[in-house]
Amino acid sequence: MSTHAESPAHIRWLSNVPELRSPILITAFEGWNDAGDAASIAARHLADRWDGSSLAEIDAEFFYDFSTTRPLVQLDDDRQRSLTWPTNMFRSCRISGATRDAIVLTGLEPQLRWRTFCEQVIATAEAVGVGQVITLGALLADVPHSRPVEVYGATDDEELMSELDLEPSSYEGPTGIVGVLSSMCREAGIPTASVWATVPSYVPGAPSPKAGLALVERVCDVIGTSVYCTDLEIAAATYERQVDELVSEDDDTAGYVADLEEAWDDADENGDEEEVDEELDDDPETLLAEVEQFLRDNE
Repeated sequence: MSTHAESPAHIRWLSNVPELRSPILITAFEGWNDAGDAASIAARHLADRWDGSSLAEIDAEFFYDFSTTRPLVQLDDDRQRSLTWPTNMFRSCRISGATRDAIVLTGLEPQLRWRTFCEQVIATAEAVGVGQVITLGALLADVPHSRPVEVYGATDDEELMSELDLEPSSYEGPTGIVGVLSSMCREAGIPTASVWATVPSYVPGAPSPKAGLALVERVCDVIGTSVYCTDLEIAAATYERQVDELVSEDDDTAGYVADLEEAWDDADENGDEEEVDEELDDDPETLLAEVEQFLRDNE
């Protein structure tokens, strides 16, 4: 067990640095990058199934506007009051049956000092010997909830392109903390890939365990392992059934979904993935930016 003599300025260590095998850092942040909470669902599921131990957290004081993202007051069983602040938690995970271990970072997209925030993440990653980063995200798209979840990956690292069968990102425009962290990791010399799942645009506010499950399966493919997913599979089936019921209550939405399903099935029957993806452009963040612009235009 090693200590952390050169601790990043805004990191609070909760345990000593464990001995890990070529650890990979997996990140997910609630907010702009996380439609249907799918990325957060996936990251938390992985950390739980890998029996992740709390390693460190980022001090919230410097990175949030507490008049917007307020701390929560809670009462325990003895009626004692406590505060819960926005948390970005690193958990260390030893992965049985795999050749490498993982650090999983989950939290909330910061509102302030993004460069400093990412420096904390990178310094922590370097302190534990991380050799690769995977950022998780989810975006709204014109896809039917009743069909398989599309998962997209991108990287600018040539070795990861070959190893993970990914494409380089061609996106230009506004980005979230995922994009900033990916860029700064590359500048720090840490190979980085970004993996995104699609969530139906007609159920933007509902958590999507189905998209979360798709991200879990993709990450496991990358690491070369598997995790217990029965609970997530049940949640995904329940989600699909509940959306079926909601869609059936509105004729316009039902017709829209039927059109999406027909387009999907036709493309799948013809083996033409490009037709399915024709609205998605070359990079998932393009769609995410378009969705955000749509929301801004309709405020």
